[in-house]
Amino acid sequence: MSSETLAKVPSAPEIPGSADAPRIVPRRRYGQWAAAVAVLALLGLAVNSVARNQAFQWDVVASSFTSAAILHGLWLTLWLTAVVMVLGFALGTLLAAFRLSANPVLRAVSWGYVWLFRSIPILVQLLLWFNIGALYPQVFGVKTVDLLTPAAVAIVGLTLHEAAFAAEVVRAGILSVERGQIEAAQALGLSRWRRWRRIVLPQAMRAIVPPAGNMLIGTLKGTSIVSVIAVNDLLFSAQLIYHRTYQVIPLLMVATLWYAVVTSLLGIGQYYVEKHYARGTESAR
Repeated sequence: MSSETLAKVPSAPEIPGSADAPRIVPRRRYGQWAAAVAVLALLGLAVNSVARNQAFQWDVVASSFTSAAILHGLWLTLWLTAVVMVLGFALGTLLAAFRLSANPVLRAVSWGYVWLFRSIPILVQLLLWFNIGALYPQVFGVKTVDLLTPAAVAIVGLTLHEAAFAAEVVRAGILSVERGQIEAAQALGLSRWRRWRRIVLPQAMRAIVPPAGNMLIGTLKGTSIVSVIAVNDLLFSAQLIYHRTYQVIPLLMVATLWYAVVTSLLGIGQYYVEKHYARGTESAR
């Protein structure tokens, strides 16, 4: 074989890891490490400041954390949250069905409801319902002040408010399901109920659960606003104690810690519910 032929033969590719191959050096990100150290230092200073600040009175926080009054207020907060979410999503689902209906009257009523209750702040709504007796002294022969107790006002006001947001969440979840799948189910002869139960609802829940979980946590925290109408929830219970003992900061910290504990548990539950409905999709991996 001539020297010209040998020159045309391609050389063997370099094997990674061989002595002649270039060594790959990872890029050093000094800025990111410096930022992480600075953030950890600031976080440590903040934690140390909170832990060593005597004004927080952590001994009072520990003794009041599981007191009977606080636990009673916590139970009322959890009960109110559950009732409002169930009723709110029941009404919101009905409003979403109206909004998706072919009937223009139902669509208009649903749109108007959502517009109205999303436009009025929840505090204003509660105060209006609390003083509804000034407009309607009696309802079905019963005095309004006897019919609408502070707890009933809280349920009505929060439910009507949450239903407006729940309607949009449910409507968006239903619209996220491809129309072609519903048409395919119709072609297979599935009844309307089976189409909703087997085709629409499982896929819609993937889009409904994340915002619904956020609404649940928001409702839990939002129930603290009912303290303005003297509903004995967690915050109002803490206020009753510190109005008597003048230990404002420790009792507010008790309420803060309980809200943090419950919202953390709800967040964990939301994660597993999302994982359940995301089975078979990329987000479930």
